[in-house]
Amino acid sequence: MSSVPWKRLELAALCAYAVVFYSAMIQRSLRLARDYTGKLYGLRAGSIPGRLNDSSDGQWRNFRGNLPVLTVVMAAFLIVVNGLRYGCGLKGRGASLVWLILSLIYLCYLHGACVGFILVIAGINYAIVKLFARYKYCTGIIWSFNLAMLTLNRVYEGYSFSLFGQQLAFLDNYRGTFRWHICFNFVVLRMISFGCDYCWTLSSSHFDHKKHMQKCEVCYSGKTCYFALQEKGLSIDKYTFLTYLCYLTYAPLYIAGPVVSYNAFAAQLDVPQKNYSVGQICCYGVRWILNFLLIEVMTHFFHYNAFVVSRLWRQLTPFEIFIISYGVLIFMWLKFFLIWRYFRFWSLVGGVETPENMPRCINNCPDLESFWKSWHASFNKWLVRYVYIPLGGSRRKLLSIWVVFTFVAAWHDLEWKLISWAWLTCLCFVPEIVIKSFSNNFQAKSTLGRFIRRELCAIAGAVTVSSLMVANLVGYVVGPSGIKVLMSRMLHKDALPGLGIIFATFYVAVKLIFHVRDARKT
Repeated sequence: MSSVPWKRLELAALCAYAVVFYSAMIQRSLRLARDYTGKLYGLRAGSIPGRLNDSSDGQWRNFRGNLPVLTVVMAAFLIVVNGLRYGCGLKGRGASLVWLILSLIYLCYLHGACVGFILVIAGINYAIVKLFARYKYCTGIIWSFNLAMLTLNRVYEGYSFSLFGQQLAFLDNYRGTFRWHICFNFVVLRMISFGCDYCWTLSSSHFDHKKHMQKCEVCYSGKTCYFALQEKGLSIDKYTFLTYLCYLTYAPLYIAGPVVSYNAFAAQLDVPQKNYSVGQICCYGVRWILNFLLIEVMTHFFHYNAFVVSRLWRQLTPFEIFIISYGVLIFMWLKFFLIWRYFRFWSLVGGVETPENMPRCINNCPDLESFWKSWHASFNKWLVRYVYIPLGGSRRKLLSIWVVFTFVAAWHDLEWKLISWAWLTCLCFVPEIVIKSFSNNFQAKSTLGRFIRRELCAIAGAVTVSSLMVANLVGYVVGPSGIKVLMSRMLHKDALPGLGIIFATFYVAVKLIFHVRDARKT
């Protein structure tokens, strides 16, 4: 039998298994939601008659609740900016000034008097960059200052004005509607980006644009891709305090990103993005609406996150724990997908292209490397440029990942469960890196050899997905304190059949990914 018919039969069998598995998962999820309704926290009256909505996730609840107001603000900002840009030819410094004024109004609503903290820290960072930019260890000074600010902001919970004198204590009554030090995590990334981009521009850029154009379809077509905007150094007069403040406070990206480098942002103030046409941006918006309806259905019928918040996982079977943890991952992916794409849509209409944060579905990532390249992808690009490559890149990959993931955990929050998640992820990453290095040197030539290599890759992928699931269970479901209980439940002999089904499911999922990628190549 030839390989093509055999692959078709395999694909049919894999699809049949997937249909059966998801049918069973949906049925079990509906039953769990029904049986535990009275014990779940965070359920509220929903927009679907007869169904309670899972509002246990604070991030999603706040975003969903403020969506109407946020959309009005977005429309008003875009009308003003685009009206001035296309009506008066506004660009460069003029565009920076308009966006800065609008963004500061936005920040004053969000943070009230605490905007002063942001401006003071931003001013100190700018002074450090300008004073030490020509010194060899400038980037080290920039990093030290920003890490210190990140830590102090968390320790002092955004500071009280009374710490700086009783005469300022009254300002604590005007702290706005949103905690400023939470949003400031993104501002830290931007301050580091500005400082490093400026230092590297002074020491001359090594970006070979002609060589890049030969490999990049976007640049070869006459447009400019995001990577080229990021890597090309700007002229020194583009690193002004006005553009810097505009970059730090840029309203569409201020709350949640996506993360954009200073070079790419400043370049697009002069020349707005042209990679997305009006039709493509409209289509992008329509797809966002459809995905919003999808999460509405999910939170009304499957209360995955409420199970985590209610800490009911100890009452479930191992297979049900897997369903809940997998459901939480899907919910988290869809939640961030919608939040990030909303703000990216706002930025695109405003003329600034940013990296797509969720370029690939979570179910289409068979290894850790592809998962992290596709989850918060703009942050991943930032980490590669400002952390991974300066630490030595692929030459020191096994060591660099520990620094990268520890920073990622600390950047999110100073909690031991996130540090545990980061180190568990690194422990899973190390074997994958080693195996990949050996696998790349082995090229199967015979049909049997290719078959064996494909099966081994599928098994390795299933192991990787299992490890990722365990890491996320610790980070977002059971926490470090629940590891012992979880392991005792999972390793009990009654749980082994369920674990076998889970692993087989991951194996089938990885094989399906291989088929999807093969189809795209043809």
